[in-house]
Amino acid sequence: MNAAILLALVPALAWGSVGLVNTKMGGTAGQQTLGMTFGALIFGLATMFFFVMPRHIELNSHIWVVGVVSGLVWAAGTAGQFLAIKDLGVSLAIPLSTAGQIVTNALMAAAVLGEWKTGKMWAIGAVSIIAVVIGATLISARDKAKNSEGIEAEERTKSMTKGLIYLAISTAGFMFYFVLPNFLNKIGYISDAIKARGNGVDYMTAIVGPQSIGQVIGAFLIVIFVLKESEIMFKLSTWKNILTGLVWATGNIFMFISAANPDIGQTIATTFSQLGIIVGTFGGIYLLGEKKSSYQMKLIAIGTILVVIGAIIIGNINSFA
Repeated sequence: MNAAILLALVPALAWGSVGLVNTKMGGTAGQQTLGMTFGALIFGLATMFFFVMPRHIELNSHIWVVGVVSGLVWAAGTAGQFLAIKDLGVSLAIPLSTAGQIVTNALMAAAVLGEWKTGKMWAIGAVSIIAVVIGATLISARDKAKNSEGIEAEERTKSMTKGLIYLAISTAGFMFYFVLPNFLNKIGYISDAIKARGNGVDYMTAIVGPQSIGQVIGAFLIVIFVLKESEIMFKLSTWKNILTGLVWATGNIFMFISAANPDIGQTIATTFSQLGIIVGTFGGIYLLGEKKSSYQMKLIAIGTILVVIGAIIIGNINSFA
């Protein structure tokens, strides 16, 4: 179980670094999204050709559908998050995104997938989610001293509103991306026999290749038809963000493996992955130089403790069954 938990923490490190890496690589939100999917495609195809196929893991049409569709909704989630980072900054966008994902992913996994089986588990789970959300809210708090009036404050409000809209889109995309593989098994689209092979690892790794193709398709659609960036989508910044995709893909494969592991499960895996809030928040402050007052730093410290406590409770929720 200890080794399984350590593996489940890899996505937190990888995904928490995505906002830092893509900001360092530069580019527009469209270039960052497209470049990231190119990196994910490299990782996904490598997984398919050098792990899935040599082991003769099932790769039927249903698995292709699961992979491609989850990749499409992921592209929407990623584009929304990168747009939010442009308006809010890494150290604000990532905590708010994290809070939304924890609430939607944990509740979807618990209610729809049935991973919380008793009233006691629901009560404990609710308390842990509240702790994480409060922690994320504290981490993202703005300094009261900077709430000045005038044009500057009005511009900040507009930027905040835009950022929150982008985050809502992002949260919905990531929610479907996280839950879809297990939900389609629950309704019978993917058989229990296929999902159970290799302790669940075979199924989750099989969808990575098709998923990466869906991500690239989704990114192209968003960049061309939504963001209207077709003329600049193959500039240098796009290619630099392949590194962002490779970092993300590392977290992706470990998240799916952990979600498939019966000792971890969907709820624990997705909640642990959100501990990237710590990496994103402090990385944004200390590596990217995003300014925080001493008042904000105190709230960030308290919020970080609450996030960790909430994640630990979620990580042991099966003991309350």
